[in-house]
Amino acid sequence: MLYYDYNSKFKKKHAKTCKNEMIIETGNRMLSAERRNYILDILKREGRVVIPALSEELGVSIDTIRRDLRDLAAEGYLQRVHGGALPTSPATTSYLDRQQHVTPEKISIAKIAAGLVQNGMVVTMGGGITNVETAERFPPDLKATVITHNPPVAVALAKHPTIEVVLVGGKLYKYSMVTVGADTVEAFRQVRADLCLLGVCSLHPEVGISNIHYEEVQVQRAMIAGAGEVVALASSEKLGKAAPFVIGPLSELNQIITDCGISAEALEPYRAIGIEILQVE
Repeated sequence: MLYYDYNSKFKKKHAKTCKNEMIIETGNRMLSAERRNYILDILKREGRVVIPALSEELGVSIDTIRRDLRDLAAEGYLQRVHGGALPTSPATTSYLDRQQHVTPEKISIAKIAAGLVQNGMVVTMGGGITNVETAERFPPDLKATVITHNPPVAVALAKHPTIEVVLVGGKLYKYSMVTVGADTVEAFRQVRADLCLLGVCSLHPEVGISNIHYEEVQVQRAMIAGAGEVVALASSEKLGKAAPFVIGPLSELNQIITDCGISAEALEPYRAIGIEILQVE
């Protein structure tokens, strides 16, 4: 079957490119729903879409592609960036939903993260279910100080006999179950931690570290700035994704702990800037 290339020509090359795509000839143009599905297929396969390339390939105006991307972004399917779009952050479900669906991969990441904390350390711990799982796996004889704006982490450590817990106050952001606000940021600015265990929303080689919530971003920036080493706890579905608010470049990270759901090729851009990757089974 040959596909119409939207420039009034039939090309075998285009047929091969679109072999698995749902492209239907409708006069001189694809239906908008079909066009947007096609855009999402490219995004899933290639990890990004570029507006001029889509415009040329589909034979529609740049403004049409921009409208498509805007509509898809409004529905949460992608994250707009200059000149195109990237996959959106997977952190779109409620805290309760994430709490009830803790994956084996997150538990494995938590075990590795817990092993990084040594006696005498001052550790800052951010938001996220993986940080809560990490807190529950600290050795019973570990002597350390944990400073966190994540109340569930503080609760998990309340029964630990030798870890001092400092819970930083502020306004509770219920979606992520962390405290945020000017007082929270200022409290972390006064801390010089040995290690920061950063729960992340999205990591991308071009965008950097990003989050869906502006106020939480300010807290995370302060945590990173005050830590000797920063470790991102990021299951594989969070890599190669982007969110609206940028925390900082990937170079802020010393390590990423992730699972084996991502290929060595996809991890190469992170390694190329000197980040150590710890992959768990």
